[in-house]
Amino acid sequence: MESPADPRSLLYRSDLLDPDTARDLTSAALKGCDDGELFLQFTTSESLVFDDGRLKTADYSRESGFGLRGISGEATGFAHANEISAEAIRRAGETLSLLDETKSPMAAAPRATNRHLYTEESPLDTVPFAEKVKLLETIDAAARARDPRVKQVSASLLGSWSVVEIVRPDGFTALDVRPLVRLNISIVTEANGRRETGTFGMGGRRLYDDMFDPECWNRALDRALEQALVNLESVPAPAGVRPVLLGSGWPGILLHEAVGHGLEGDFNRKKTSVFSDRIGERVAAPGVTVIDDGSMAGRRGSLTIDDEGTPTGETVLIEDGILKGYMQDRLNARLMGVEPTGNGRRQSYAHAPMPRMTNTFMTAGNDDPDDLLASIKDGIWAKSFGGGQVDIVSGKFVFSCTEAYKVENGKVIAPIKGATLIGDGPTALTKIVGIGNDFALDEGIGTCGKGGQSVPAGVGQPTLLIEGLTIGGTG
Repeated sequence: MESPADPRSLLYRSDLLDPDTARDLTSAALKGCDDGELFLQFTTSESLVFDDGRLKTADYSRESGFGLRGISGEATGFAHANEISAEAIRRAGETLSLLDETKSPMAAAPRATNRHLYTEESPLDTVPFAEKVKLLETIDAAARARDPRVKQVSASLLGSWSVVEIVRPDGFTALDVRPLVRLNISIVTEANGRRETGTFGMGGRRLYDDMFDPECWNRALDRALEQALVNLESVPAPAGVRPVLLGSGWPGILLHEAVGHGLEGDFNRKKTSVFSDRIGERVAAPGVTVIDDGSMAGRRGSLTIDDEGTPTGETVLIEDGILKGYMQDRLNARLMGVEPTGNGRRQSYAHAPMPRMTNTFMTAGNDDPDDLLASIKDGIWAKSFGGGQVDIVSGKFVFSCTEAYKVENGKVIAPIKGATLIGDGPTALTKIVGIGNDFALDEGIGTCGKGGQSVPAGVGQPTLLIEGLTIGGTG
């Protein structure tokens, strides 16, 4: 399906719903509410997986629907349907009649914006299906030709294109057209009866174009293969409390999970976060500055407007170790007496928004990463992470390393296997003793989960030296 010249034609059809009727229905349904909106969405997505030398999966889907939300005080009424029609919206509005009417005036509409952080073209339309399959086939063949130890290759392309419109009862409307792409490569190597895996991915809010550049996908392939071969040589990870050097870029996922969620407005309004009521206090070591910024062009976690219509922007959360603010959606911002920060996000029309991270990162310091490594007497260098578990309220975490190295007397001794990092985010922030000058964002693969909803997100950081994290290992 080619993307139409007017994306709104995918949301409105003369026989089902027109813009004027959508505004009238929203105004009627939310009469007496403090806030709320009608969220219309059309999404088309695809997933191609080339595994074990053949095209294993080729999925294509289209979905559309609406979510109607009304807010009265702290109470929220929400109804959704996978049919965009006046009749369906009218029925949904009946659900909101259960809310108590408020005497407060309707919250002011978000400010309008004309900026565009990404193309409105659909990535699904710009490259023929056969060429997508050919790319994955080429990656598979190239990986197997690289090294005789390569035993299995999995490569996948994922793309989506979403059209959303927010309609408020005060007549405010905002449209956003959102592309999203991702390339993943996973390689299994084998030597002396031992098998190890390496992975690498990249993506963002853009078209597939650069992924078809041989220089681009070869870099991804080389990185996945390098990780798999390094892990073939790994020794059991040491256990105990040791200094940990975190690599730049993707290791920012630890910061995202262990600290970021605790800085979201809902947990702080309810006072269930360790950061509640601590604005202006020192919560991290000097030099630590943490920012959430959804306005970075083309990034995976970026949005021109959030899912309530608020333009995204840069929100300073921690500055030089001092807590400055939280990430806010409209509901929590209003109840806390502050301004929304453009962090109201939802997985789809079938979900109500909540405060969520976009691109969350720690800024660069002045330390040379090589000097930080040289300062370690007995510790580990964690270069890449896999899965982890985090208690959002307390920040306690357990993260597994997919690529890590043992360091002794400032020298990398050997790659290690089975290393897990155990600790809690707030404490880890205070134990940062070195901040590299090599800030990097991740390659565009992050997905964040909260409250049963998943949304794309970005992370980043420079190389960080943390004094005394608990390492779970087998050595």
